[in-house]
Amino acid sequence: MTATFDENAFSGLLHAGTHGTFMRLPSMPAKAADLKEAGITAAVLGFPWDAMCISRTGANYGPRTIRDVSDQFSFFNANTGVDLNDHYKMADCGDVPVNPGAAVQTIDRAEAMVTEILEGGAMPVTIGGDHSITISCVRAFAKKYKKPGLVLVDMHFDTAEALNGETLSHCCPITRAVDAGFDPSRIAIVGTGGWMNPKSELNYIKDKGITVFPAEQIWEEGARAVARKAAAVANNGADGVYITYDIDAVDAAYAPGTGVPAPGGMTSREAIAMANELGRIGIHGCDLVEVSPSWDHDGITSRLAVRLILEMLAGNAEANR
Repeated sequence: MTATFDENAFSGLLHAGTHGTFMRLPSMPAKAADLKEAGITAAVLGFPWDAMCISRTGANYGPRTIRDVSDQFSFFNANTGVDLNDHYKMADCGDVPVNPGAAVQTIDRAEAMVTEILEGGAMPVTIGGDHSITISCVRAFAKKYKKPGLVLVDMHFDTAEALNGETLSHCCPITRAVDAGFDPSRIAIVGTGGWMNPKSELNYIKDKGITVFPAEQIWEEGARAVARKAAAVANNGADGVYITYDIDAVDAAYAPGTGVPAPGGMTSREAIAMANELGRIGIHGCDLVEVSPSWDHDGITSRLAVRLILEMLAGNAEANR
């Protein structure tokens, strides 16, 4: 029998390790010219930063661990027939060089790297890190797309205007997105918990006209139905849609490894359906944040994070067939 090679099948790399890249992707610097020359259409960027977290820390190890557990996964989905290799040429652009204690400098560095990825013609897929990493991403995104839309999947509103004077807190990514140029009428927040958010952040939402789909609506209508409604909000006249997915939107029973594990969030199945359906908007950038491996058990949360990233990419691929 002649041996054949299947790039999606088991190999010794499962035991050798990824050597630091997501899904064993080739490594490439976040430089527009290099990405363009290589024809990269989706670029993974790690942002190992949790200095702006007000709760349990550890999300700075999210990118490393998510890359590590990605060895268990394939770019081919045998149940759906989707092979991401047929839709993307991908690379891993490494990590943002964080400077602990220097939030402004670090956020600016990340914004510059995401800008390079966008200018290189690739979709940024950023792995956090606490939710402040999204501030860099949306700032770069709003420079590329003049009518951007945004979907936040989160147990929290993340609409604090500042936290005790700190404007780069992980409680502030949506307010900083609005500051960067996102029209609040094209922002949808999905999966929020009633007992997890302050009045001031709800007041900001009401004042700006942001649309919220609480966790209870997912229980009643289903994840895909709510995702389609959120997509309609974000995609209404948008020339580019960004998804930011906080793992704490998932019930703590399925995602314990995060800074604020909460009851009442989505099941892992609902979270997967949500990610896939939101990807079908036809997204132009995304991030996955708040995985804290030190609070995880046996990689439960990190593995779910990999699946959610793959599902967003798969939904987008199917939307663009």
